[in-house]
Amino acid sequence: MQRVPMTLPGAEALRAELERLKNVERPRITKAIAEARAHGDLKENGEYHAAREQQSFTEGRIQEVESKLSNAQIIDVTTLENNGRVVFGATVTLCNVDTDETTHYQIVGEDEADIKKGKISVGSPIARSIIGKEVDDVIEVKTPSGPVSYEITQVEYI
Repeated sequence: MQRVPMTLPGAEALRAELERLKNVERPRITKAIAEARAHGDLKENGEYHAAREQQSFTEGRIQEVESKLSNAQIIDVTTLENNGRVVFGATVTLCNVDTDETTHYQIVGEDEADIKKGKISVGSPIARSIIGKEVDDVIEVKTPSGPVSYEITQVEYI
């Protein structure tokens, strides 16, 4: 199976979610099912069916998180020597050549991406065009409104 890159904070967040699902949600749902069973007829018991549905969703999510963690290649960029090259996990400052607007992005795994937090997927067009580049390189990103040129002004391994 193919390894999927993931940052150390991303892996820690998944582990915390898995811990919560197994040790908080699973027992709570089991208790809810037991209480619903105590009410009698299960065919017309809405609480029972709702609890079983929650149980199914939670068990599916547990399997999904376990699978993601088992296939993850965890990369801690802070342990790498910063040579100015853009790599997975790096935080990059880009300057739009036309407008002089600067933006900061961290290149993360598919599951960690959150544009509102400045985290872009390693498979995104911007990330694909800047990986392997260095400070002062100018790259061109194809966008729906046409190509946009960016200059890499800073690369941090934080």
